[in-house]
Amino acid sequence: MTAPREVIVLGAGVVGMATALTLTERGHRVTVIDSAKGPGLGTSFANGAQLSYGYTDALASPSTLAQIPRVLLGLDRALRFHLRLDPDFIAWAFAFLRNGSAARFRDNTVAGLALAARSRTALAGLAARHQLDFGHGAPGKIHIYRSAASFAAAQDMAALKAAHGVDQAILDPDGAVAAEPMLAPIRNSIVGALHTRDEEVGDPHRFCVSAHDALLRAGGSSMMGVSVDRIMANGSGPALVTSDGARVGADRIILAAGTGSTRLAHQLGVRLPIQPMKGYSITLPPGAAAPSASITDVSNRVVFARIGNRMRIAGLAELGKRDTRVEPARLRVLVDSARAALPQAADYDQIESSWAGLRPMTPNSLPITRTIAPGVIAATGHGALGWTYAAGSAERVAELIAEGS
Repeated sequence: MTAPREVIVLGAGVVGMATALTLTERGHRVTVIDSAKGPGLGTSFANGAQLSYGYTDALASPSTLAQIPRVLLGLDRALRFHLRLDPDFIAWAFAFLRNGSAARFRDNTVAGLALAARSRTALAGLAARHQLDFGHGAPGKIHIYRSAASFAAAQDMAALKAAHGVDQAILDPDGAVAAEPMLAPIRNSIVGALHTRDEEVGDPHRFCVSAHDALLRAGGSSMMGVSVDRIMANGSGPALVTSDGARVGADRIILAAGTGSTRLAHQLGVRLPIQPMKGYSITLPPGAAAPSASITDVSNRVVFARIGNRMRIAGLAELGKRDTRVEPARLRVLVDSARAALPQAADYDQIESSWAGLRPMTPNSLPITRTIAPGVIAATGHGALGWTYAAGSAERVAELIAEGS
């Protein structure tokens, strides 16, 4: 057993809250600090809600690299690159290009599968032990393909994943409709589909709130609405300084602040290879042909997840975009893409909320979980899979503390 430590977790999103609860179970005294007024109000608030344990495909790949000229010309409505001339962006871009080889794409995807499998087990354990309420379900997930080329590539990936324990059924159009009858209206446009029967969904914001409540019940604490100005990692132990000048010390500080982690790490002399990737979502009532399974339409680059009596639709990816404003023009692109993908999946005239958030992307699409300064551990860079990887990353942080890092 590790001697109990005083631990500060910076960030109350899915990664931070999973980490805080996991460390509390290990006997550590944990305080969560976040600049928002409550848990899960940042990038975790309204993301795609899919727990995609079988879909850890790295963004950097031969197919993505082949699309770059088209993206740079603005011909891809969903994917955009906002180029910057600062050294961090340039270094990230070159690393991304290096990770786009076929071999590295496979290795990064397989590494993601291993973390996702661990995370599935870890999240189930946390949910059961603390009776977490976050609308969790396992409706399965279907990727639909509208071109023969993309479907052929998907079957190759399914074979690779099968060797690592991922069970995906390869379906023709009739099989896709049999698996999810609400796909019947678009049956004639489907070339094929992949069905992962045990994929899960859950509301990430509700998880953060429920995990926060569980943390407080277990003796942990939180400081919401507190901005951190800097971290100091010298002397007897790390400490942080808040924007109002207060100093808070600890044995360990866990940097789980998403894209905000880069600024704090840079003050320690560490450049984390992370760039923001802006994404959008809408939440609205289900439509006449709302699917029960989660759906990813590959051609339209949009995902659908049923959370209780609401539909969560997410998409768009804007590398290098650094604000969280919901831009009306971009929101229209998401809504139009969703209508084109599944016209009857939701009541598109009754959007209840729209949202944008910044995913912290690494060049290899794998999170950073390592000690970056004495007593300071980074747990960030989860990209679009923060919800999927959160609980597994939390266990990695616990191991680093146990090892004395």
